[in-house]
Amino acid sequence: MTVPMDSIEIDNLRLRCVIGFSPHERKDKQDVVISLRIRTDMHRSGETDNPDDTFNYRTVTKAIIAHVEASTYNLVEKLAAEIARIVVVDYGAPWVQVRVHKPGALRFADSVGVVIERTPDDFQ
Repeated sequence: MTVPMDSIEIDNLRLRCVIGFSPHERKDKQDVVISLRIRTDMHRSGETDNPDDTFNYRTVTKAIIAHVEASTYNLVEKLAAEIARIVVVDYGAPWVQVRVHKPGALRFADSVGVVIERTPDDFQ
C-alpha cells in the first residue's frame, strides 16, 4: 500500500486518564496531551468539496477522547499504541503518527512523551 502524502493534523488534545505505574500515579486521573498526524488521500474531497469524500477526523477524535478518558495504562507507549490502533484499524487510515505527552512527569521538564508511527501492517 502506498501511503498518501496528504495529512490531517490534530494538535494538543488535552485529556485525562490514569497513566503511570507508581502508586501515587494510580490514584487520580492525570493530564495527557495528544497530537496526531493522519495520512490520507484528500484528492477526491479537494475536488468535490463533499464531506462524504474525506476522512472524518471529528468521528476519530471523539473515539479517541472516549477511549482515553476511560482508560488506565501503566505506560504512555501503550496509550499511544492504542490510539494508533483506533485510527488505523477502526477508521482505516493508512498511516498515523501519534504523540502522547505527560506534562509534569519529569522534574525540570515541561513534559515527557513518546512519538510512534503505525500502518495497517503493524496490526496484522
